Amino acid sequence: MPDWLSPDEWRAVALSLRVSLWATVLSLPLGILVAFALARRQFWGKQVLNGLVHLPLILPPVVTGYLLLLTFGRKGFVGQYLDMMGVVLAFQWTGAVLAAAVMAFPLMVRAIRLSVEAVDAKVEQAASTLGAAPPWVFATVTLPLILPGIIVGAVLAFAKAMGEFGATITFVANIPGQTQTLPSAIYAFLQVPGGDPQAFRLVLVSIFVAMAALVLSEWASKAVARRISGA
Repeated sequence: MPDWLSPDEWRAVALSLRVSLWATVLSLPLGILVAFALARRQFWGKQVLNGLVHLPLILPPVVTGYLLLLTFGRKGFVGQYLDMMGVVLAFQWTGAVLAAAVMAFPLMVRAIRLSVEAVDAKVEQAASTLGAAPPWVFATVTLPLILPGIIVGAVLAFAKAMGEFGATITFVANIPGQTQTLPSAIYAFLQVPGGDPQAFRLVLVSIFVAMAALVLSEWASKAVARRISGA
């Protein structure tokens, strides 16, 4: 292990990567479903759903974290029942996953929705007229066409989750080795005298991870687009 980061700093980096990865993976199927529904379906309460999806972009992150605490805390509306089953989210790294997923979800849905809206419905209709069932049309026609948007949405969600601070620290606090993510560790170092060097090192790590994610997103999107155009 390189010695330019302390063990505590490495733990914060590793936890952030873990939280961001799980937040992205677990929310992606729901993100695709919601994006497709908002782009293609007309149903009662569509505007309400659209507002709820984008609400974390408008609310202060601390408010979102407090609402999560009221809902999923050990005495919350949902949390009290989860607690009976032995599932605790508040002040646990799993709660950080939930907070990051909630904050990143609007960006994921927005990117995927734009991709779905860009697909020509006539292509899907042509597949349907050839006898393909709707699930098969989605899996073989729609999904490959929106794959670049899914990749962009996933990367945006991952990057947002890596940088999430307000909702996370409100819902799971800032416990070193347990819930202290990269932004929380930077904040903690800035609160103590002489902590600037450690904070600056973690800032550099944050920039590197964000840039790497963006480069990977661009490469993957272009690779998928070339494969689709060449098919």
